[in-house]
Amino acid sequence: MKRRTFIQNTTLLSTGVLAGKLSLATPLPDFPIVRIAAAKRNFKSKAVDAAIAEFKLKVKNPELTWLFENCFPNTLDTTVFYAEVDGKPDTYVITGDIDAMWLRDSSAQVWPYLQFMNEDKPLKQMIAGLIHGQTRCILKDAYANAFYKDDKKVGEWKNDRTNMTPGVHERKWELDSLCYPIRLGYHYWKKTGDTSPFGEQWKNGIVRTLEVMKEQQRKNNTGSYHFQRETLYPHDTQSMNGYGAPVNPVGLICSSFRPSDDATTFPFLIPSNFFAVNSLKQAAEMVTAMGNDASLAKQLTDLADEVMAAIQKYAVIDHPKHGKIYAFEVDGFGGMAIMDDSNVPNLLSLPYLGAVPLNDTVYQNTRNFVLSADNPYFFKGTAAEGVGGPHVGTDMIWPMSLVMRGFTSTSDEEIRYCINTLRNTHAGKGFMHESFHKNDPKKFTRSWFAWANTLFGQFLWKVYKERPHLLA
Repeated sequence: MKRRTFIQNTTLLSTGVLAGKLSLATPLPDFPIVRIAAAKRNFKSKAVDAAIAEFKLKVKNPELTWLFENCFPNTLDTTVFYAEVDGKPDTYVITGDIDAMWLRDSSAQVWPYLQFMNEDKPLKQMIAGLIHGQTRCILKDAYANAFYKDDKKVGEWKNDRTNMTPGVHERKWELDSLCYPIRLGYHYWKKTGDTSPFGEQWKNGIVRTLEVMKEQQRKNNTGSYHFQRETLYPHDTQSMNGYGAPVNPVGLICSSFRPSDDATTFPFLIPSNFFAVNSLKQAAEMVTAMGNDASLAKQLTDLADEVMAAIQKYAVIDHPKHGKIYAFEVDGFGGMAIMDDSNVPNLLSLPYLGAVPLNDTVYQNTRNFVLSADNPYFFKGTAAEGVGGPHVGTDMIWPMSLVMRGFTSTSDEEIRYCINTLRNTHAGKGFMHESFHKNDPKKFTRSWFAWANTLFGQFLWKVYKERPHLLA
């Protein structure tokens, strides 16, 4: 199944959001039971269930409590497959309607649960298992973006012109795919103090991550990675014999594809380079603390410093209306894309990822640009306004972008707008989608997209903890 496939049917049996029992004794007629029945949930967390019960008790808006109970546990309910392999936890997390694990999506899907790990040992073990599983994937193929649970399975993209191996679902080089596992591992360690997932194999994964990032600076040549696909969609393949557009080797890191799995136009994708800077510093702190490896730590921090200096030199531009802003993509020659996409990392999400301070002046200017008609992928209609992107097409707004707008806002009015818009655009399904039409939320893509569901739940939980008056 391809990510761009529209899934608009109302029968949710095949998606895993099968009708089941809510903790409400009698469901309200306007809010039918859509969460999967307890007996059929893939993974159960007492801490997450307690958070749901608290939210339902304290928040008086019945639709928001219904959405929270449906969305927040959706990753656990439907996409987590946990086991123990050779005495160690091992976790496989699918995206939803595609039976494959993206390094990015799996990290982001479990991210909202990190805050509950210390009060829920099975949850902590599940996330530790994902760290193990992701490390194994990186060592299998650090250029791949998505993997199968079965290491021998041959993927559907049999005709892709790249170095495919069994166990790899798709081999699109996306810089953020190597950043997300570091972010997950770093904050797991900071939250729990547990170092057990970070042994020699994990360190080898960090070394391989560093090698790939340095190779994709393309200082001496194009590197070993190339990718071509026979397709009707130009953004599903790379030009120049699979190596993409030329770059001036200024210190930035190439990413052949965006987090949306669409090809980059200019290979230096700036949101992912920001993300890489932060991830490299986190990895350096970890190898110092756990392995006492000063040499590796220095290589990681040196690369982070080099990339950040290049961002400031080559990715900050003067916009005629918004002042100094960050470009979305550059090539180091002066070519650039001035836009923002909806998937994360994007420019809008940089403070959420810890890549820039929220009060950074250039970021705030960039944010104003992203949320305006000057961004070619900002769509405004009768149902909503928000950021979309080339992946799905014109006039399709991503709920993920509305959540990121809320996460990066300090305005009650703006946060309330994001909540109300998401509440009004789920098309009666009780779940978030990949995207919906700006004038008609019933036209949407992906009935089962666990990342968007869980992220929305995280947003509601954050608002409940910090600004509960907005949930009335």
